Amino acid sequence: MSLPPCPNCQSEYVYQDQSQLICPECAHEWNPNEVPEDAIIVKDSNGAVLEAGDKVTMIKDLKVKGSSLVIKIGTKAVVRNINDGKDHQLDCKVDGVGEMMVTAKFVKKA
Repeated sequence: MSLPPCPNCQSEYVYQDQSQLICPECAHEWNPNEVPEDAIIVKDSNGAVLEAGDKVTMIKDLKVKGSSLVIKIGTKAVVRNINDGKDHQLDCKVDGVGEMMVTAKFVKKA
């Protein structure tokens, strides 16, 4: 069984004590089932939580700012990174277009 490294010091010598994980090097204790307070939670148009690596589909035609290019409905993309930006939450690789930032409310999980 492989345990995740310590989120505090990145030590690999973590052990489990009941439901808690403990780092012997920095004495940090945490519950691996709890979502960290600083975690960014982004949901798609249907309310599904998105994570890096998820495949998404556009739910409407999107005009690209500063260009005459339009990303058509049904275009697939892969989420590369999730940001906490106000305008665009997702860094995606869009099929046929390349790397773009997309607003989460205009996609659905594929």
